[in-house]
Amino acid sequence: MDRPNEGLIRGLGPWAAASIVVGTIIGTGVFLKTSVMAKTGGSAVWVLAAWGAAGLLSFTGALAYAELGGLFPRAGGEYVYLREGYGSGVAYLYAWNRFWIGTPGSIAAYAVGTATFLGDALPFGEKPIALALVVVFTAINCSSVRAGGGVQTALTALKVALIAGLAIGALGLSRAGSWARIADTGRGFPGIAAFGAMVIAALWAYDGWNNLPMAAGEVRDGSRTVPRATVRGMLGVLAIYALVNVGYFYALPFADVVSPGATSVAQRAATEFLGPAAQLVLAAAMAISAISAMHGSMLTGARVPYAVAADGLAPRGLARLGARSHVPVVAVVVQGAIACVYTLLGGFDDLTDAVVIVSWLFYGLNAGTVLLLRRRSPDAPRSFRVPGYPIVPVAFVALAFALLVDSAIVSPAITVLGAASTALGAVVYFAIARRRAPAAS
Repeated sequence: MDRPNEGLIRGLGPWAAASIVVGTIIGTGVFLKTSVMAKTGGSAVWVLAAWGAAGLLSFTGALAYAELGGLFPRAGGEYVYLREGYGSGVAYLYAWNRFWIGTPGSIAAYAVGTATFLGDALPFGEKPIALALVVVFTAINCSSVRAGGGVQTALTALKVALIAGLAIGALGLSRAGSWARIADTGRGFPGIAAFGAMVIAALWAYDGWNNLPMAAGEVRDGSRTVPRATVRGMLGVLAIYALVNVGYFYALPFADVVSPGATSVAQRAATEFLGPAAQLVLAAAMAISAISAMHGSMLTGARVPYAVAADGLAPRGLARLGARSHVPVVAVVVQGAIACVYTLLGGFDDLTDAVVIVSWLFYGLNAGTVLLLRRRSPDAPRSFRVPGYPIVPVAFVALAFALLVDSAIVSPAITVLGAASTALGAVVYFAIARRRAPAAS
């Protein structure tokens, strides 16, 4: 049985919940990854196909999480689902990777991306800017969850408006736009391994659809709000990403998408209809987008170590709530400290690839939880059911593990790093379990 979340306040309403979904998905990837993918894919058609495949894969995962979120509207999200499906051991391994790699790696990547966007406008180096952002937003997330949700809603609304403006401008106002560029197949299909690498790159831009359930213990009417916000938010992101990426290839020759010069492909596309003002406008838009995603990752990610500590599998301090804020302040601060270390050590693409590869192992296992719980508890009250069951969750599990195989081929070093991290987590878990066994007896 799931456990209550003592002391947490359900201060996140429907708008804040939807903003967490959209805000944590749309970060830096939509501005930066298309150029990287174009170098691999060789044509607009295959880049857009990779974006579509990544989006469909992410959406099917979001459907599975929507069912689980309605069934278990508790803090911890995937940790809770894996505990219910496979037991505390597998759940702990997820939490271990999320705590040490997933969340702080995401936060660091967003901070580094933001600093890159703002680097030319501020008289500081990129590392100090990135570190300052992590520290400031860690402090914000130590306040009440209602305040954090308000910040997330405002940032997400501004971000969506700016990105929608980019897409509409690129499609409607570009001086030399051409629809023929979008149908160009270039050298033909680039091969399975290359296409898989493009999908992995795009998955970073979609990563975040799993975040809202982590904070479900603080969502009002969570059994209904979490599934609805997850599905609707994901649909909105799919539409935005499709418009933006079609806009890139409509506004720019393929060579300019591959090598946009000293700017991002988004800035180059905006220059086509904004002129010289594009640099400043897009730098601000990308910075706001990354900050919103970073804030959402901080808000949700800290609830995982909180849930683990509440189960007695991590230091009890991580479950300590602020006396006034009623948020897990120790978990927030420790999470921010680890993110600062990654900010100093890692580059943007290395961080994002590590986050994606490690995370997808557990995404696949969580979709499997839907199958397990449908068999074990068929009559449990579910406010949302995955459409197309069992085909949709089975397909997601199969594709998730196929993606892991492809990642092992394309990025063996990062895959080995993820496997080593998981193995270390298993050693720590068994040590904890052995220590707890005499107490339980």
